Amino acid sequence: MIPADFPYTVRVVSQILESNGSSSMATVCAGTLALMDAGVPMKKPVSGIAMGLIKNPGEDKYAILSDILGDEDHLGDMDFKTTGTKDGLTATQMDIKCDGLSFDILEKALMQAKAGREHILKCITDTIAEPRPELKPHVPRIEAFEIPKEFIGAVIGPGGKIIQQMQEDTGATITIDEEDGVGKIQVSGPNKEAIDAAIAKIKAIVAIPEVGEVYEGTVRSIMPYGCFVEFMPGKDGLLHISEIDWKRLETVEEAGIKEGDKIQVKLLEIDPKTGKFKLSHRVLVEKPADYVEPQQRRRERGERPERGERHDRGERRERRPRPERGERRERNDEYQAPAENKEPKDFSDELDKMDF
Repeated sequence: MIPADFPYTVRVVSQILESNGSSSMATVCAGTLALMDAGVPMKKPVSGIAMGLIKNPGEDKYAILSDILGDEDHLGDMDFKTTGTKDGLTATQMDIKCDGLSFDILEKALMQAKAGREHILKCITDTIAEPRPELKPHVPRIEAFEIPKEFIGAVIGPGGKIIQQMQEDTGATITIDEEDGVGKIQVSGPNKEAIDAAIAKIKAIVAIPEVGEVYEGTVRSIMPYGCFVEFMPGKDGLLHISEIDWKRLETVEEAGIKEGDKIQVKLLEIDPKTGKFKLSHRVLVEKPADYVEPQQRRRERGERPERGERHDRGERRERRPRPERGERRERNDEYQAPAENKEPKDFSDELDKMDF
């Protein structure tokens, strides 16, 4: 009754505290309830009943008993167990102490068992009509999925640091192998919370940030112009001070944000050149009714101020005519011999004799 593609091995433990009947048939009925309640996708519920027989040797008179007690099993001539669904039998088991059974006795025992099983089955389905859609949270489980090959190293980390930290934080066991060009990951844990936490951490590493998505981030550093938020493992973005709140803030600390705080942010933009992430928190907060969009400042050009009175600077001198370019080039091109070191014309030895 369990699907062939169900990936788990199921072990049902039945603890019988006291018995005055068939403990095995009690286990069948209770096991069906337990499996359906645990979320095991059974195809159909199963019930069971033990049938008995009282018959004296050499006599045609007999009695078929349903759901036999301990004494009826001990003193009777038959212990005939049948299990099945509403559509038919799934298993049978018989012990007899007489020399044999006629076809009439066997047929009557089977039909009487069918009526008993259907009655028990109705009691089961009245309690739980079908298996739960999901395995219960405390059920040990295993999840398997694939990731691109290039992300295997990122999940494992240097020296296994990342994967070991994830296992320590979640309590789950993570295994990863490369097969057929992809990374195949298996996550097992004692309950659903551990599995989900580990899968979330892995998917956060291999995920690609998407514009418009909302992330739960951690404040890593605070700057005068905003703060940097790690919204995905290894991915930081700038939360500008103007995107923290609708009101104007002079410092990030005015919003009560500190390093290590958790904050929800929305990814507004990814710079196509630098790959930097632009985040916003205020878009996730309701805009105040009295909020006014700041207008862009425009530089209004007024009338040009009048200059003061000019002072009389006298008559302007006539400018000398500028030489033509050709003349200047000729002048510059003329060769000028270096000046010779000539003594002054008025130099004489008598100057040395004079007392200055």
